[in-house]
Amino acid sequence: MANKLISEIRLPKSIANVFSARNISTAKDALSLTEFELMELLDVGLTEVRSALSQISEIVAPPYQTALSLMEQRFQNEHLGGHFPTGLKGLDAALCGGIPFGVLTELVGPAGIGKTQFCLKLSLLASLPTNYGGLDGRVIYIDVESKFSSRRLLEIGLRSFPEIFQMKEMAQEMAGRILVLRPTSLAEFTQSLEQIKVSLLQNQVKMLVIDSMAALVSGEHEQGARRQQTLSWHISFIKSLAEFSRIPVVVTNQVRSRNHDDASRYSFQVQSRDGAIETPMQYDSHLVAALGIQWAHAVTTRLVLEAKSGERFIKVAKSPISPPLAFPFHITSSGISLLSDDGKEVMGPEINAIHC
Repeated sequence: MANKLISEIRLPKSIANVFSARNISTAKDALSLTEFELMELLDVGLTEVRSALSQISEIVAPPYQTALSLMEQRFQNEHLGGHFPTGLKGLDAALCGGIPFGVLTELVGPAGIGKTQFCLKLSLLASLPTNYGGLDGRVIYIDVESKFSSRRLLEIGLRSFPEIFQMKEMAQEMAGRILVLRPTSLAEFTQSLEQIKVSLLQNQVKMLVIDSMAALVSGEHEQGARRQQTLSWHISFIKSLAEFSRIPVVVTNQVRSRNHDDASRYSFQVQSRDGAIETPMQYDSHLVAALGIQWAHAVTTRLVLEAKSGERFIKVAKSPISPPLAFPFHITSSGISLLSDDGKEVMGPEINAIHC
């Protein structure tokens, strides 16, 4: 709207002609100048300038919206894009329906905690017919660490949906909808991204899984700023894939050891109730998500998987719509299952801590 032409705004003809004569052709040109600059440039009085600016601002400024209209708009967007149910009732309720479409959802946690198990179950669900709660489409699964297991996938399917997977033809069709790529380097992954974009159009792909992004980057020799620069391109491209295709994009991330900089740079995350800054040594967790703060900002929803006091938990560590909640879970023959659908609210820096 800033580039709206002055000639298209119904100003009084006399003042509109003056704007035109002084080469002020767009709303941006007019609003970039102060009232006194316009008085001098247009050679008109303060009253005329203020009246013109008020009318221009009213036309180009976005209108106010009520909370009710925003809520109605959100429901409309969810109907068009929506969320993909994970099958974990409590988690789906916390996320207002499940994994959101059109943005990045991250699963972060230590090795062996269940990230790949979660991805297998999500891939399976996406391939199912819609009457079973699926997306009835293909899945692109980027298996960086060769952890994808067809046998485990079919076992989860058989235990979760025996009426489908006991029939050999149906089981083969569902498994045939999951397309697995195994890039051996970041360069190879980069080359495949354009192919993935084409596949999103041609193959009725309904979900993209990258397991794991950290493993791709960790194999490179670049460090520090150069690595972040390389990663920023991939972040932008993957985000554009999500927005362009309007599908759920799930990316797993590894953990790394916490260092002093994590506390000093982001001290707001480790602040006690009395305002004093606490040191990381006061927490029994020494792990943080890998890939850095730039990656963390790119992710819309972050789910932390951790093990603490003999139990495993899924924590909603970052979400624009959910409070910080933790759900106990275990891994069964049918995949990940919640032990309770009632999430426990987690306060302070504990929501970002990763226990193992």
